[in-house]
Amino acid sequence: MTETMNRLLTGVVACVAALTMTVAKAEEVQVAVAANFAAPMERIAAEFAKDTGHKAVLSVGATGKFYAQIKNGAPFDVLLSADDETPAKLVAEGDGLADSRFTYAIGRLVLWSSKPGVVDAAGDVLKKGDFKHLAVANPKLAPYGAAAYDMLRKLGLLETLTPRFVTGENIAQTFQFVATGNAELGFVALSQVQIPGKPAEGSQWIVPASMHAPIKQDAVLLKKAAQNQAALALLKYLRGDTAGKIINSFGYER
Repeated sequence: MTETMNRLLTGVVACVAALTMTVAKAEEVQVAVAANFAAPMERIAAEFAKDTGHKAVLSVGATGKFYAQIKNGAPFDVLLSADDETPAKLVAEGDGLADSRFTYAIGRLVLWSSKPGVVDAAGDVLKKGDFKHLAVANPKLAPYGAAAYDMLRKLGLLETLTPRFVTGENIAQTFQFVATGNAELGFVALSQVQIPGKPAEGSQWIVPASMHAPIKQDAVLLKKAAQNQAALALLKYLRGDTAGKIINSFGYER
């Protein structure tokens, strides 16, 4: 065998070995994702897979339900919560790692109708009451629902409007109530209507952040996943520029 052939063979073997190592190191991370963050997380997961080789498997739902599932042994590695209280609670109870916890996004609440002209630019439709049904997420399970309750309480409208509530168990279901016309309007996450390249039709009022407590959305690594390289890589990726641009494009702050 010639020296040239030897070099070529050595190079091929090295490439195969490197590829094998990359595949061997690629892992999966099971991610519990708050419903309001589903769309941006799908895009982040796709970029994460391309950039790292790891795969993020997403489960979407209500933060309150995820907490209960985690306490009952659900096989999640990372929680992307819709609040900052649930991750803090998991850390305090020994289910999450304190050093891993951080705010990955700050959400915005919006009053939205799928029909133009229903919601005015100042949200005065709430005071006028020209509607039968108002969709609101369950405040015990969904932080966006709690924010809506806070805002209505500040306006002195909570008791008046409660009989008209159509309650969703999470923000995704609440959005569907409005999108399908089961409620003329409702409180949803800005990220659900401000979709890059495909904004939702209708009318909206972005609720001033001063009218409710900040919707800080925290991430936390669950204790059982402390050695999961894909989980560690995902949390690092969420802090980076690529994820940051996607997060901001959906109307979140960082």
